[in-house]
Order: sequence, then C-alpha cells, then structure tokens
Amino acid sequence: MDARNQPIGIFDSGLGGLSVLQHLNEQMPLEHYIYVADSANVPYGTKSPEFIVDRAKKICDFLIAQQCKAIVIACNTATAAAAKYLRAHYPLPIIGMEPAVKPAALQTRNKKIGVLATEGTLKSTQFAALLDRFGNDIEVHSQPCHGLPELVEAGEIDTEKTKALLGKYMRPMLDANVDTIVLGCTHYPFLAATINEIAGNQVSLIDTGLAVARHTKDRLAAEELLRLATPILETARFYTSAPSETTNQVISRLWGKESTAQSLPDALMSAS
Repeated sequence: MDARNQPIGIFDSGLGGLSVLQHLNEQMPLEHYIYVADSANVPYGTKSPEFIVDRAKKICDFLIAQQCKAIVIACNTATAAAAKYLRAHYPLPIIGMEPAVKPAALQTRNKKIGVLATEGTLKSTQFAALLDRFGNDIEVHSQPCHGLPELVEAGEIDTEKTKALLGKYMRPMLDANVDTIVLGCTHYPFLAATINEIAGNQVSLIDTGLAVARHTKDRLAAEELLRLATPILETARFYTSAPSETTNQVISRLWGKESTAQSLPDALMSAS
C-alpha cells in the first residue's frame, strides 16, 4: 500500500479523543482513521506513568500492525507520560497534546486563567514546564476533575450529576474571576455547553484539538504522507478495551454517526 493511503492512528484512555478525531476529520476529510479507546483503564489521570507508558506502547504496536502512518496521542495525560518514550522507540510521526496554557496566557484580558484537567496532567513535568514558560505573569487556577471522564464515557454529557460536579470544580476559579478556562482533557470539549452554561458568556474556553489537527496535517504534508484523493468506504474504525452497548451508543453520539467498536486483541483487553 502507498504510505500516503495508510490510516492515521489515534488513541486515548477512552472516548474523549473523539473530540480530536472530529477536528482531524474536518482538517483532513480524505484520511482514514483508526481510533483506540482504552476504556477499560479510563481515566489515565489516576494511573502511574509506568502504567501509561506500558499501555501506550502496546496500543502503538497494535496501530502499527494496522499499518498506521502516524499516531496521534489524543490524551493530555498520555502525552505527558509517554510521548517522549514513543518518539524515541517508533520511527513514524507521533503527535501529542498539551494543555493550552500558552494561548490562554495570550488571550486572557485580566491575567487570570483556569485549567480543568486530570490529576496526572496537572502533576506532570510537562505541565510544570508550560507554567514556567507561559504562566509567569498570570494567575493560574488549576483544578483536577475526578469523575468527569467517567461521566462522558457513560454518555452523561448534560445530566444534573455532571452539572453539579462541574459546578463544584469550577466554583473556585470563577470566584477568582478567571476570564479564560483551558479544557485540559480531551473528554472536556464534550462538556463545553454545560461549562459555558455555568461560567457564562464572559469566560472563554480553549480546546487544543483544532491546533493538534492542524499540526498533524502540516506534519504529514511536510513528510509527503497526506492521503491521495481516492475514495474510502469508511472514515473511521473504532476499537475498545471495554466493549459494550453503552460504548457503541456513546461513540455514535459523540462521533455523530452510527458506529460499532470492535474489541481489541486479547493481549490488549486488560491492564498488565
């Protein structure tokens, strides 16, 4: 197969990375995508870096076996824990995520920003480095959001339970008068409407998915790996480590098309 016609692999701890897949598909509609949701182990934010590296390696091995020409780590926590290792051990382009501290610092009007993320992301050296580089002259109010990824996985996008948990997490940063909130987990863009409802129109939300999609397109173009203008039968194929009818329903809802996730190989169905 011509390398340009090979698929792009994407993985996340669960279904949050579908927010990135949407941006990728908008930027590169001719491409074919293979998405892996490690939903049996969601969220990665509470797992050790060693655990995440092990899962990322196994998932990348699977995606490479599917002949993927590039891999997008559609997870801030997995990027922080595993991107350096993956780039050192795999020859294909590895594109990662990071919380949008820089654009938030540039956009804020009152120099006060909030960051909603997982505990793993907020404790990472990557996040600390972002604060050192871009957070010196602004107030940064960070909030780990335990339980939110699981609610998205369950399809509870706008339930009262989700609204109550978001309200609890956002209240301190809203009381501090932040005018910009970074969505530091790929699950959170699916909660943007609820977050906007709580925060009000005066607060801007920043999601890095579009920037990652544009960077991926630029990287593939530079390496002459963009897909040729040939028709494809399916835009995306989905795999999961936690197959269920609920998973299929949530994928279909978030992706916007009726979809069924296949089970990953047995060796990937449980944590090591």
